[in-house]
Amino acid sequence: MRYVAAYLLAVLGGNESPTSKDLKKILDSVGIETDDERLNKVISELNGKNIEDVIAQGNGKLASMPAGGAVAVSTGGVSAAPAAGAAPAAAEEKKEEKKEESEESDDDMGFGLFD
Repeated sequence: MRYVAAYLLAVLGGNESPTSKDLKKILDSVGIETDDERLNKVISELNGKNIEDVIAQGNGKLASMPAGGAVAVSTGGVSAAPAAGAAPAAAEEKKEEKKEESEESDDDMGFGLFD
């Protein structure tokens, strides 16, 4: 990724065809060591291509990929209004449970079963 970023920076800076020397200069300026094999691979893959076209093709490929964690939820014709009305009731129950737990903890006076 760092080599691609350096390549993009060089192109944005006006260098239409950056060389490995150009990219090394960019990467060295921020203290990144370079691997010549990877650097040359990026240059050979991107050299002579229009960067805007490469980015557009990449966006098209990303759009076709499924995103992890996306779940389709079917409501089955049930409206969301009843669920919204049930939420405050559930919150009240949780408050009551926490209140009861705090009362029980006072009964043991700070001593646990394994203390």
